[in-house]
Amino acid sequence: MKAEDIRTKTPDQLADELAALKKEQFNLRFQKATGQLEKTARVRQVRRDIARIKTITAQKAAAKKA
Repeated sequence: MKAEDIRTKTPDQLADELAALKKEQFNLRFQKATGQLEKTARVRQVRRDIARIKTITAQKAAAKKA
């Protein structure tokens, strides 16, 4: 997911996307613990997508206050 795509979304869409990514992150951690994880790179990708969404959400909130 690119930052440009995230910036075009509304705050509600970002919240939904963040919830979906957190759920996926939980499932990936569970798969890793049970030895069923096949795409190990997906863990890193999801973690970074979560960080991107949180960063852009904070930027939008700061811009709204200023």
